[in-house]
Amino acid sequence: MSFVQVERPQPQVALVTLDRPERMNAMAFDVMVPLREALEAVSGDNEVRVVVLTGAGSAFCSGADLEDPGRVPAIDGLTLPTIALRSMELLDNVILTLRRMHQPVIAAVNGPAIGGGFCLALACDIRIAAESTYFRAAGISNGLTASELGISYLLPRIAGAARAAEIMLTGRDVDATEAERIGVVSQVVAGDVLLDECYRVAARIAAYSRPGVELTKRMLSASLDASSLSAHMNHEGIAQLFVRLTTHNFEEAVAARKDKRAPQFQD
Repeated sequence: MSFVQVERPQPQVALVTLDRPERMNAMAFDVMVPLREALEAVSGDNEVRVVVLTGAGSAFCSGADLEDPGRVPAIDGLTLPTIALRSMELLDNVILTLRRMHQPVIAAVNGPAIGGGFCLALACDIRIAAESTYFRAAGISNGLTASELGISYLLPRIAGAARAAEIMLTGRDVDATEAERIGVVSQVVAGDVLLDECYRVAARIAAYSRPGVELTKRMLSASLDASSLSAHMNHEGIAQLFVRLTTHNFEEAVAARKDKRAPQFQD
C-alpha cells in the first residue's frame, strides 16, 4: 500500500497527497521515503508546472509518528548513533527536495500541521489554509527541542525572529486566522474550497513563462542566504537578463496587451 498519492487534477498541475489519514498523515519513514521519491519524480515531469501538496482526511501532517515510526531503509549492520544520523538525513532530504523542485509548491494545509508537519508546510513556496488549520511546533512539549527540519531557519524569516521564538518556545497552537496575520499562510478559505483555490493560484502561475517562474522561485530561495542586498540584486539582474535576452516573452507580453488578449509565452 502506498501512503503517497500523485494525481493530475488540472492541466499542468500535480496534486501530491499524504495518504495515511488514520494516523493524521504522520511522518513515518514508510510515508516520507515515498514522499521524497514522488516529489523527485514530479520535479522531473516537464508536463507539471505547479505542485500542490496536501494531506488526506482532516489533517495536513501530524509530525513524527510516535507509535509506528516505520523502518529506515539501508541500516543493516549500523549502530544506533549512525541509524539516528541516517534517519535525520532522510527527513531533511524531504524538506530540501521541496526547496529544490523546479516547480513552485503550494501547501494546501487542510488541518493540523504539527511538529514536522509544520516544517513541511513552511518548506513549500505558498501556503493556503483551511479554516480548521492550526500549526504547532510540538518538539518542545515532548521534552525535545522545537527546532527540527529547518523550522528555526524558515519560521523567523517568514514570521519574524521574535514571533518565531515565542511560537517555538511555548509550543502553543497558531490557528489559521493568526497564521494569515503573521504571514505563515497567504490566505484562509473554507475547507470545501481549499483545493479549488490552490488550483486557481496554480493556473495563474502556470500561465507565465516557465523560466520566469523557475528563476523567481530560485531567487526567492537564494534571498534567504544572501550576504547583502547588492549581492542578491546582482543575482536577480542576471536572472532577469537571461530571460529577457534568450526569449521573446517580453515582446509577446507587450503585443498581448496591445491586442487585449492573454499572452502565450513560448520561452
